[in-house]
Amino acid sequence: MKARTSCVGLKNLLQGLSFSVKYYSKHNHLQTIRLSSKIKPKKCYILDCSGSTYTCRTAPPGSILPWRFFSCKEGTKIPSKRKQNTSIITSELLYKNLVKSEQENWNNISARYEAMTKRIKAKLEELHNRYTFNSGSPRIKFGENVYFEENGCIFLSKADDDEGNVDILFSTEDLGFSDAFIQRIRISPDQRYMAISVKSENSEEATCVIMKLGHFPIMEKVIPNVFSFEWATNDVLYYTSQKNLKCQNVFMTTFTNQKHTKLVYTEQDARFFVDIYCTKDRRFLTINSNSKTTSEVWLIDCRQPFKLPALVQARTKGVIYHIEHRNDELYILTTYGEPAEYKLMKAPVASSGLENWQLVYALEEKTKLVDLEMFSDHSVMFLKKAGCLYLNVISFVSHSVHSVKLPTWACEFELESHPEHTTSTCYFQLTSPVHPPKRFAYSFKENNLIEQAVQEVPIITNCHTTRLLAKSKDETLVPITVFHNMNSKELHRKPLLVHVYGAYGIDLNMSFKEEKLMLIEEGWILAYCHVRGGGELGLSWHKDGCQHNKLKGLYDLKACIVLLHELGFSQPRYTALAAASAGGVLAGALCNSDPELIRAMVLQAPFVDVLNIMMKTHLPLTIEEQEEWGNPLADEKYMKYIKSYCPYQNIKSQCYPSVFITAYENDQRIPLTGVLRYVQKLRKAALDHARRTNKKVIASFIVPGNCIPNIILDIQANGSHCISSWEDSLNEVARHLAFLNKELEVCHLQHQTKSCK
Repeated sequence: MKARTSCVGLKNLLQGLSFSVKYYSKHNHLQTIRLSSKIKPKKCYILDCSGSTYTCRTAPPGSILPWRFFSCKEGTKIPSKRKQNTSIITSELLYKNLVKSEQENWNNISARYEAMTKRIKAKLEELHNRYTFNSGSPRIKFGENVYFEENGCIFLSKADDDEGNVDILFSTEDLGFSDAFIQRIRISPDQRYMAISVKSENSEEATCVIMKLGHFPIMEKVIPNVFSFEWATNDVLYYTSQKNLKCQNVFMTTFTNQKHTKLVYTEQDARFFVDIYCTKDRRFLTINSNSKTTSEVWLIDCRQPFKLPALVQARTKGVIYHIEHRNDELYILTTYGEPAEYKLMKAPVASSGLENWQLVYALEEKTKLVDLEMFSDHSVMFLKKAGCLYLNVISFVSHSVHSVKLPTWACEFELESHPEHTTSTCYFQLTSPVHPPKRFAYSFKENNLIEQAVQEVPIITNCHTTRLLAKSKDETLVPITVFHNMNSKELHRKPLLVHVYGAYGIDLNMSFKEEKLMLIEEGWILAYCHVRGGGELGLSWHKDGCQHNKLKGLYDLKACIVLLHELGFSQPRYTALAAASAGGVLAGALCNSDPELIRAMVLQAPFVDVLNIMMKTHLPLTIEEQEEWGNPLADEKYMKYIKSYCPYQNIKSQCYPSVFITAYENDQRIPLTGVLRYVQKLRKAALDHARRTNKKVIASFIVPGNCIPNIILDIQANGSHCISSWEDSLNEVARHLAFLNKELEVCHLQHQTKSCK
C-alpha cells in the first residue's frame, strides 16, 4: 500500500496471438542455466536532466494518478462531414511539414554538438558499467523459490542455491518481441500460474500473459490492454482494462475446468481511475477507484472470490483512502480529518464505515508520506521531513512508534518487495542523485537499522550536500537541495543546473543517475527546487500550488534561483534550467517572466500549452485534470488565471534563453502539435526582439552582441512520454548535456578563460 504515484503506459505486444497458443522455450523444455555465465548485466534507464521523470513501477493502490493525456489530433469540430475531412487532411499536411522542417533543422545543426555528445556518451557508459551491479533486479520470494527478471526473461531459482543455477520460465525474445520488457509479475498462491504484463517503449498499453508453470511452461491466455491484475485464488485472476488512457472496468477470469471471464465493476465517473491491489496477508483484493482528490474502495474476499465486491466507504469529496488488512481489521491510510495529511486508522471488516474509523497514528504537518508497508505485527512508514528521510515503525503488539532518522546524504527511498508479510525484517535502499543505491534493513526483533554489507561501489565522498530555504513572494520558505564538488573553488563561476517540477503532489526525482554524478565530477552545481505544487512537504504543499495557486510555484522557483545566485552558487550567465512534462509549465513561465535569470533551458516532453488543452473536454483525461489546473470552460476566473501563466500564451518579444526541447512522435500525453506551436512562436518572438533592437544575426548563431537564442526541437521517432530504451535515453541525455556545455561555455570555465558572451 503506497501513497505515491508512478508512470503507466503499456503496449499490446502480442496482438494476433491466439489464446490457446502453447508456449515453450527454444529448446522445448524448461532451461536451466548458470547466471554468472549467461546473463548480461542489466542495463537500467538513464533518465533526462529534468530531475522529474517517471518510472515504470506499478501504481500503488489508490494512487492519485498524475498523468496527462495530450492528444495529437486536435481537429476543429465542423458540422459538415466533408469539411471536417478536408480540415483534418489540411491539418495533417501542415503537421507533417512542420515535423519534417524541424527534423531537417536538427540534422543541420546537430554536427556542432557531435564531438561533445560522443565524449559524454562514453563517460556515461563508463559510469553505468561501474555502478550496474548496485541495481540488481527485485526478487520475489515464495518459500524456497525466488523469481526475478533480467533482460526480458523471468527466472526461477532456489533460495539456498549458492551455485547460481536458475530455470527460465518466460522469455520475450522467444516470443519474437526483442524490443519489449517486462513491467509486472504476479505469481498465484500455489505457484501454478504466473501473470506477466509486457510493454514496449513506444506505447501506452500493455498485454497480460498468463503462463501455466511446470516442467513445460504453457501460455494459457493473452489479455490485451490490461493495466493492473492480482490473483484472488490459485486459479482466479482479477484485472482492469485500459482504453484511451483510462481504466474504468474490472474483470474476473478463471482457470478452472470451466474457464470464463466476466465484468464485475464499472466506474461511471470520468474523473476516476480504477486499479486492483492485494492486501499483504492476501485476505482481500481491493478495487480502488480514485480521482485526484477522492477515493472509493471495494473489497473482494479471496476466500469467496465469486461474491460481489463489498463497499468499504462511499466516496466523500476530498477524502482519499487506501486499505490494508490485519487480524479481521481494516487498516486505512486516509486524508480524513485534520490536519489534512495522511493518517493511519482502523475499523472492523464487518462495519467499515467512516463513523467507525479509529485513529492509529497521524503524521505531523509538512511531512511527506512516501510509502507504507504492512507486516503481521508492524507497519513501516517511509517519510520525508525538512529534507531528511525517516522511518516510523509502528508496533501493533506494544502499541509504540519507533522513529529512525536515516543518513543525511540520502534523498530517496528505493523499496523492495516483501511478499511474505510475516517476515521479521524490512529491506529498502537509500540513494541520492549522486549516490548509488545502498541497501539497509530494519529488524523488528532488534528494533534497529542494519546497513547491509554487500559488494558495492563506495559512497561518493567528494560531493557536498547543502539544504537551503528560499523566501518566496508571500514569505513561504521553499526548500532547495544543492550538490557540488567539495574541491570546487569560485563557485560563482561554476555552471549551475536547476531542476523543477511542481505539480500533482509529485516529488522531484532524486534517485541516482549517472549523468548527475558526471556533472559533479566535472565541477557543476546541481540544485533541486522543491516548489509548491509538488509533494515534498506533504499534501498541503501540493494543495498550495495547484488550481488557483499555480503562480505560487512560479514565485517559489524565482526565489530559489535568486537565492542561489545571492549565496554565490553560479550566476545567471552560467545557469540552466531543466524540467519535464508538467514541470515545463513553471520552467516555461519563468522564461517569460524572468528570462534574465538563466542562460539556457532543456525540456523533455514539456506541457507548455495549458489553456488550449484544458479547453478540450473531449480528450480522455482533461476532465480529471481539472482538479489540478481548474476548469476554464466553467469558470471565467480560471480561464483568466491559466492564461496569466500558460507558457504558450505569454510568449512576448524579448531576449529569451536558449532552449533545447525533446519531444516524441508517439507521445499521447504531450501532443507534438502543441510543442511545435510553442517553438514556432518562441522563435518568432526572439527574432522580432532582435530586429527591433537592431541586433546582428548571422546564420542563427550566437555572436558577440547578439541576443538570438538557439531554440532547438529534437523530435524522437521512438520512445514515449513515460520511458525510452537505454540507447535512446543515453542519446537524449548526451545531447542535452552537450547543448548545455556549449551554451554555458563550460570548456571556457574549466580553463578559467574569459567567456565571449
